[in-house]
Amino acid sequence: MTPSSRTSPLSRLAQPLPDLLAFAALAALVVWGVLAGARNLGYHWQWYAVPATLLTWGADGPAAGPLLQGLLLTLALAGTALPLTFCLGLAACLAALSDSFAARAVSRLYLEAVRNTPLLIQIFLLWFVAAPLLGMGRFTAGVLALALFEGAYAAEILRGAVLSLPRGQWEAAHALGLSRAQTYARVVLPQALRRALPPLTGQAVSLVKDSALLSAISLFELTLRAQALVSDTFLTFEIWFTTAGLYLAVNLALSAAARTLERRVRLRG
Repeated sequence: MTPSSRTSPLSRLAQPLPDLLAFAALAALVVWGVLAGARNLGYHWQWYAVPATLLTWGADGPAAGPLLQGLLLTLALAGTALPLTFCLGLAACLAALSDSFAARAVSRLYLEAVRNTPLLIQIFLLWFVAAPLLGMGRFTAGVLALALFEGAYAAEILRGAVLSLPRGQWEAAHALGLSRAQTYARVVLPQALRRALPPLTGQAVSLVKDSALLSAISLFELTLRAQALVSDTFLTFEIWFTTAGLYLAVNLALSAAARTLERRVRLRG
């Protein structure tokens, strides 16, 4: 019988106790610091006004408040841009790994131009230059800006995952008579996507946060709604804390969903 098998259930429960106590002490210290800072600030907190910014009640029942409306638009932007980001990233990755010089050049030009310029400038260029020429609305321009920006980083993540696979995978596929396209579809990409899932989740979280920059072109997503509320109500800290909490809730849910998907993929693999 090994020592681990002789461990009693009570001792196993007591093992994480020091960590829990340390975490509780740290949390208490943070809460004390926040409360002490709030008292020294002399700010008149009005948290009772925050629920009305999320839900309003009228004759027809509950309706979305300004912050909830902004959150819904943020989710619509992110939900539309996310699959487009993956498609652009995959296309740029395959182009960078192709045998065609023109495809590699176009992919490299796209990656270097997007990754080495600020997202805000790209948003302005798309809205003030490309949108009038192509007849795009604010929503379309915002989605395209996010997808182009995040897609460049997703392409590098996917390229690294593909290159990390052993050379024997390619050789085995060629020995079986698979074409290059079949090798990618049946052998390379399924394994590469499994490896790239955690960093791709990080890009998805970044996409949600970066959508706040679309307030610069007057898209009334969550951040711009918060700015308008602060200007109207002067509830500066309450509104911004609530806005941060909404972003945190969305990104935690997204990360949890990605971890669940990653576990299922590993079990199937």
